[in-house]
Amino acid sequence: MASATGIPDGAYVDTEPESLGQRETEPLLGRPGDAAQEEGVPMFRNLVLGTGILAQLGIVLLVLLIWASVLTKPLILFSGHPLAQSLAILTLTQSILTLQPTHTAEQKRIGQRLHASLNLIAFFLLVTGVTIIEYNKFRSHGPHFHSLHGYLGVIASILLLVQYFVGFTMWATPALYGGEHKAKSVWKYHRYSGYFIFLFLLATVVSAVETDYNKNVLKLKLWAVAILAVLVVLGVFPRIQKQKLGFKAPTLA
Repeated sequence: MASATGIPDGAYVDTEPESLGQRETEPLLGRPGDAAQEEGVPMFRNLVLGTGILAQLGIVLLVLLIWASVLTKPLILFSGHPLAQSLAILTLTQSILTLQPTHTAEQKRIGQRLHASLNLIAFFLLVTGVTIIEYNKFRSHGPHFHSLHGYLGVIASILLLVQYFVGFTMWATPALYGGEHKAKSVWKYHRYSGYFIFLFLLATVVSAVETDYNKNVLKLKLWAVAILAVLVVLGVFPRIQKQKLGFKAPTLA
């Protein structure tokens, strides 16, 4: 998951020579081209390409479940926390699904700009959610790190800050890594960490069902949240292009 607040003119873009880019089309599950963006097809089709429809189904239902649970209860300041965080996860999912199928230089260039823009929106949503929870804690003198969800949330925030910083600097200031070529070599690890953080964020969402607020107010069921989170994973991860993670490209006939 590359992360940035935008791409300045002339900033480094992760692209390969066209002949190589065209070989970045083999997903983890499926045949080459099964989850690759076709030439001339609008970028928004990437959102439901291949198993992407499963991810959309899972994340949309998860957000609807959370919002319905929150909005059908008396609204308080704390209500903004699950609303903002669930929207952030929704936005991050769209960010990933948009960029995954790209494989040509032009597709990557457009995809990365959309990816960065969506990540910026998600960042502000996450900051909003964290601000609400922290303000509520200080105002009510509530204990910090009161649950597993609290610990995971703090860890996730730190991981995201690092991910955003690396993503931005690789795009905007590749000189920090010794030039564009060396910056490009970091992308593989940035993608690995991005997918790990995405899994971590989903686990953080699932852990929220064990908090006092959920048990006493929202009453979301663990099985429902877990199933929808797994559905998101089943939609996102099979579409990962092997070559973008450093695996050998398929042999061309």
